[in-house]
Amino acid sequence: MKSLAVRLLAGAASIVAVSASAWAQPSDQAVEIAGKYIIVDGHVDAPSTIAEAGADIAEGTKTVDFDYERAKAGGLDAPFMSIYVAADYEEKGGAKARADILIGLMEGVAALYPEKFEIAYSPKDVRRIFEDGKIALPLGMENGSPIEGDLANLKHFYDRGIRYVTLAHSKSNHISDSSYDDNKRWDGLSPFGFEVVRAMNDLGIMVDVSHLSDAAIEDVLLTTRAPVIASHSSLRHFTPEWERNLSDDLVRKIGENGGVVMINYGSAFLNTAANKYNEPARAARDAEEKRLGREMTEAEREAFQAAWLAEHPYPFASLDQVLDHIDRAVELAGIDHVGLGSDYDGVGDTLPVGLKDASSYPVLIDGLLARDYDEAAIEKILGANALRVWEEVEAARKKRKW
Repeated sequence: MKSLAVRLLAGAASIVAVSASAWAQPSDQAVEIAGKYIIVDGHVDAPSTIAEAGADIAEGTKTVDFDYERAKAGGLDAPFMSIYVAADYEEKGGAKARADILIGLMEGVAALYPEKFEIAYSPKDVRRIFEDGKIALPLGMENGSPIEGDLANLKHFYDRGIRYVTLAHSKSNHISDSSYDDNKRWDGLSPFGFEVVRAMNDLGIMVDVSHLSDAAIEDVLLTTRAPVIASHSSLRHFTPEWERNLSDDLVRKIGENGGVVMINYGSAFLNTAANKYNEPARAARDAEEKRLGREMTEAEREAFQAAWLAEHPYPFASLDQVLDHIDRAVELAGIDHVGLGSDYDGVGDTLPVGLKDASSYPVLIDGLLARDYDEAAIEKILGANALRVWEEVEAARKKRKW
């Protein structure tokens, strides 16, 4: 959910704003396309915003990047709500309970605002809800820790509506190694992790390989008998040596698996300058604390961060850089294996110029049109590819006694 760059920005007293004049106004053609086809976003962190800030995504109160009004303006039809459980729950306990709470919050949103939202349990539901003019809310669980070593809990979450599971998050857990964690305790999946992948196939839950180590993704691809997703990942080609993004080889293999790579909008995922932004900032902070002979207070740290930002503006990604990732993913995996996973509400104020919230999908569409994608290809990227994978995962289910 939160990158290091996000945590640096979050503590700043002021952030260099992007001029509204820099935002492109979408064409009528792009707006029409956004309304015509189902747009699926693989990863939106609104449940955590609701839980932590009391956001009301129906009314737009205390929301960040996603709410009903902006989603409707952008043509967003099926944002996967991220049931995010932080990595520290693995050790302290309570992961299953935390996931259940967040699922309950989303069920509550749908119950309170039935004219606006409905939980989607299948691609068929998504299409019906789209025809009804409402926003579908499919659920994906970010971090497999809530399974708590018991496949019965996986069935429990399927019954509650979870339709993909990101096997790990920022730390290796009892299922899989994480790309963020230097401690690769399993060298891929754990023995139980192989069982989890097979059980997810049996249930019809999509396996999400975002956040996993390269070795773990390889293990998943060798084990699964259904297509996988990378719900919110971009390409390592543009951020060399950063394992959180996918290597060219893994993008190709996900395409060969029949899966879909869903491009993350966070600037740190898109360009090297943003990806490395923290390093000089951290060094400067350490040097200042060395000069002071002590650690800064919280207020001093916030002031220091604000001053650093003022002198070193954050290198927001551009629309063209998002399109570069899409182009390369299409080149490597094929047009049938690329989608969108914005990470709205999850990457703080690091979103690209022009793609700052859920109203901006037509801006992306204009960019795709400018790069000579035809309407059929755009439909696939916007959501048809993701729905196709979901349908294939459903088709691969096996009846099993739990």
